[in-house]
Amino acid sequence: MIRSEETICAPATAIGGAIAVIRISGPQSLDICGKIFYPLDKDIKLVDQKGYTVVFGEIRSGDIAIDEVLVTVFRSPHSYTGENSAEISCHASPYIIRKILEMLIVSGAISAKPGEFTQRAFFNGKMDLSQAEAVADIIASKTTASHKIAFNQMRGGFSSEISNLRGELLNFASLIELELDFGEEDVEFADRKELKVIITRVKELADKLAASFKLGNALKNGIPVAIVGKPNSGKSTLLNALLMEERAIVSEIPGTTRDSIEDTIVIDGIEYRFIDTAGLRETSDIIEVMGIKKTHEKINQASVILLIDEISDSAGSINKRVHSLREMIVESEKRLIILINKTDSASMDRQHELEEEIILMEKETLLFISAKQKSGLDELRFRLSDITVKEKLSSDDVIITNIRHYEALMHVSESLGRVISGLEEQIPEDLIAIDIRQAIHYLGEITGEITSDEILGNIFRNFCIGK
Repeated sequence: MIRSEETICAPATAIGGAIAVIRISGPQSLDICGKIFYPLDKDIKLVDQKGYTVVFGEIRSGDIAIDEVLVTVFRSPHSYTGENSAEISCHASPYIIRKILEMLIVSGAISAKPGEFTQRAFFNGKMDLSQAEAVADIIASKTTASHKIAFNQMRGGFSSEISNLRGELLNFASLIELELDFGEEDVEFADRKELKVIITRVKELADKLAASFKLGNALKNGIPVAIVGKPNSGKSTLLNALLMEERAIVSEIPGTTRDSIEDTIVIDGIEYRFIDTAGLRETSDIIEVMGIKKTHEKINQASVILLIDEISDSAGSINKRVHSLREMIVESEKRLIILINKTDSASMDRQHELEEEIILMEKETLLFISAKQKSGLDELRFRLSDITVKEKLSSDDVIITNIRHYEALMHVSESLGRVISGLEEQIPEDLIAIDIRQAIHYLGEITGEITSDEILGNIFRNFCIGK
């Protein structure tokens, strides 16, 4: 539960820098800070300062000076939490930070729980729940893509979409319920044709947002790329070349890779999670069989599949492996890139022969590389950097990354699907109203207009302390 009557404090910066910031928020924040802070100008009183004022002075314990600091004052409601707040900028000595926190607690503050500052911002109307979740995503973002999605969500892009959908549904729900109040008089306030048009449009928007989760989740956690092929085709060598380090064991002995190996690289601001898998072949080795089974699982999980073959292989055998791989791929959205490796051991004429004989389908690409010599890898990186993904990132379309939002949107779609069926079958208005109300409820769960202590606890306990 929120402890709004208490004043909380915590370090807001990580250990390791030259300067640290200690954040204080709550009704007594300026009074408590004023008990340990002594401005250089003795005529200044911290409690009298306007918001966005910075004061220089010392933190003192009795007559002992602990540090020279800057204190920034924030006045309610114009602060991160919406409360009176202060931030102490001090030197980042672990002793100084610990000492200042101890002094604040002795003076009346309490230690902040993980995410408690952002939780107060939510309760004080500074942001809705989806924006609060975006704060954690911004802190955790590692790439341009994941940062952009989280930043847009924190600024309210997603919240605006949800509020618009919810507003339209609330309007019609109130009209239908008004009809129920005048049931005996046979009046119709909500035009059924217009209602169906709006419900259909809202459902399509909910479906579109839900469909963006697959891309959003991949961009947030790294687009999964499975490296597959027969043993000794150069999968591990390729992984090491892309990562520019000896991450995977390279050996001429077939079946060296018994398990999948994962690592990430960033290409054009997008993280790709590479998975080096066990070689695909018939084998009686129990451990290797388990590795091959795991390879099949990784193929199903991947968004991009790199199939590696050797330039010495016949076009017929390559086409056969490509065909077998296509049969493993369940989803049509997966991209397949066929890599013909070890080009340093063959002539250009051989490349031209294979280019003419290898059969490609839509969304399939053929590239010639030498993982050992690191040739052709720039072209591979370019092909991995999907133009479709870049276009979606540069557009104004909302992309969701949160499983909680995805599940709520799926519930919205199901409820509205029942409304559309009900309108077509002319079922009673009270049943239609129930389904519309359910959709409104699930949209409210996303922004926090309807929520529970359990949901809030799960969200904010994953925050870092100080945010």
